[in-house]
Amino acid sequence: MSQLHKDPNWLDWHPNPLKPTFSTPHGSVDAYCHVFGPGDVFPFSEERKYTPCDASAQQLFDLRDYLGFSRNVLVQATCHGSDNQAMVDALNSSKGMAGGVATVKPNISDRDLDELHTVGVRGVRFSFVKRLVDVLPFDDLMSIAERLKKRDWHIVIYFEAQDLANYFDFFSSLLTTVVVDHLGRPDVSRNVNGSGFNLFVKLLNDNPSIWFKVSCPERLSLIGQPNYQDVVPFARRIVETFPERVLWGSDWPHPNMQTHMPSISLH
Repeated sequence: MSQLHKDPNWLDWHPNPLKPTFSTPHGSVDAYCHVFGPGDVFPFSEERKYTPCDASAQQLFDLRDYLGFSRNVLVQATCHGSDNQAMVDALNSSKGMAGGVATVKPNISDRDLDELHTVGVRGVRFSFVKRLVDVLPFDDLMSIAERLKKRDWHIVIYFEAQDLANYFDFFSSLLTTVVVDHLGRPDVSRNVNGSGFNLFVKLLNDNPSIWFKVSCPERLSLIGQPNYQDVVPFARRIVETFPERVLWGSDWPHPNMQTHMPSISLH
């Protein structure tokens, strides 16, 4: 167990989540999850902007089996910065049942990218959420994107809805498959057919290579449980409009599976 003290307002995942009320299809993937530490084995970044609880690979894989999924996509957590060791260790212990999305710096060597590819990494995450990371300049990000295109890797982008207008042209210029975290983090207090969410719909309409993840309702919702009903119209609109580009992720170890993981019905 890490000797670091997690943030006082940090909310751990629920220790006894309910199983889905349906059977997941064979081969189903939890396409968005993390590992944190353990901090005494894989130290958190000195530049991190939050300190979480420890959340090990084995705990994640136990949850995967409990919920009935077949594979995981492990996304590098911002608390670990560009040190991907915890994520790589999890991939190595996954018995071939996980892939990874790394965080890298512009000066990463081709050899290091090759090593990440060998363990199952197939993407890189670009975060634009300033409260979590220091955003790299566009030129650096485009340099990384050009190298990823040659490897047939994808890019994961994390941003908040109020910032999309500033990044719209850059996102549209990316040269490889792009996956948007958390529905683009819409402001669910606004109209689902308003200008804010319409801009996200336009981004997807204009760019057939951009996919999206339906995830983290508990952090988007203003009313909370049961079922985070204020998030549902946003999820429904985007899923029904672009059903061929939907991914789902638990966002573990964030606690959105506390009691209602499967219950955000889109019907």
